[in-house]
Amino acid sequence: MAGAQGDMVAGAARVREERHDEVRIGWHRDWGDIPAGDWDALLTGVEGARPFLCRDVLQAMVDSGSACADTGWQPHVLTVHGADGRLLGACPTFAKSHSYGEYVFDWAWADAHDRALASHGHHYFPKLLGAVPFSPIPGQRLLVHPGLDDAAQAAVRQTLLDALQAECAQQGWSSAHLLFLSEAEALQAERSGWLLRHGVQFHWCNRAPQLFTDFDDFLASLHRDKRKKIQQERRKVREAGVHFEVREGGDISLADWDFFYRCYAQTYLERGQQPYLTRAFWQAAAQASPQAWVLFIAQHDGHPIACALLAVDREQGVAYGRYWGALASVSCLHFEACYYQPLSWCIAQGLRRFEGGAQGEHKLARGLLPVTTQSAHWLRHPGLRQAVADFLQREDQGVRAYVNELDERQPFKPCLSAPDGAATMSE
Repeated sequence: MAGAQGDMVAGAARVREERHDEVRIGWHRDWGDIPAGDWDALLTGVEGARPFLCRDVLQAMVDSGSACADTGWQPHVLTVHGADGRLLGACPTFAKSHSYGEYVFDWAWADAHDRALASHGHHYFPKLLGAVPFSPIPGQRLLVHPGLDDAAQAAVRQTLLDALQAECAQQGWSSAHLLFLSEAEALQAERSGWLLRHGVQFHWCNRAPQLFTDFDDFLASLHRDKRKKIQQERRKVREAGVHFEVREGGDISLADWDFFYRCYAQTYLERGQQPYLTRAFWQAAAQASPQAWVLFIAQHDGHPIACALLAVDREQGVAYGRYWGALASVSCLHFEACYYQPLSWCIAQGLRRFEGGAQGEHKLARGLLPVTTQSAHWLRHPGLRQAVADFLQREDQGVRAYVNELDERQPFKPCLSAPDGAATMSE
């Protein structure tokens, strides 16, 4: 992974503040400068926020050496305070010296920018990024206080968007990016001149209004060929002598976390990469949000051989598949650990959605349906902006065609009630 190239923020004090009309805009190099209670209040009712955007979890990314200046993720956190000192809005922003760990790929944009402009002293990096580090979790990125009315919330979001653009201009940075933001935020950003980019993830939604009673009930909702395939895959794991133990929250021991990290790191090492998140981060995250984690541990002959980790927001009724790894090879173990065990658990808990992470068309046959995601991009150079706009228009046509093609391969039987507002499932 590319590291930071010195201090990326020109003339940076620990906290820099500017007054605009009746609000105070701040830029912070340390999450610790923002009281946890004030920051976390902005997460109330926000999907995709907990535990990923909790102040102490973000601080742990810095303190553990995971997302910090030395790894090319220099915190440059945007806040908006009212005249009374109340935190009205914020954005989890970083000055980035590379594009690793983002799941929205702009390396080609960086290459085109620097081939045209580097000789004139203009470089694509650093750039300004608003995102959950290392996690393609959809949700709000322009955080606003829930006590504000709709008009006031929209005004604060606009202040945040304007501040991101102004900071790029002041610092001489090439661009600002908001990844996996909500649809409402994306539309507001588009009205402000940002370019939108779409992608596809695969999410499982519980049946509505009558929830699935158990995994067999879920299987019965699938077409026969899909149901048989899942049953065959699960049988292979059982016949290999593998069973699973589930650990939740405070029941996840230090030894469990150590084993998880071995598996997590192994997944990266097999691809010749170093893991993004350090062992120290996971220790701090477990302490900061102990009830947010569920660990599925595969056992064979009395020894753990693999595991998968879920993050859970119980208030929102959503679970997020995050990481998995294995120290032994067993046919279909990945599917069991990453999909069938988590889905069984989500159904038993009455959760309404399971998000399977980035990409993975194979998830469709296992009951996870395509969902369109969006990111927003502001590019300072007009020539690059136009070139990227042309590219995104073509790419968007391809994404729409891809989603339409996936919709024709729905795994569910016809006439199943559409889960959680999704399109009606049909042949």
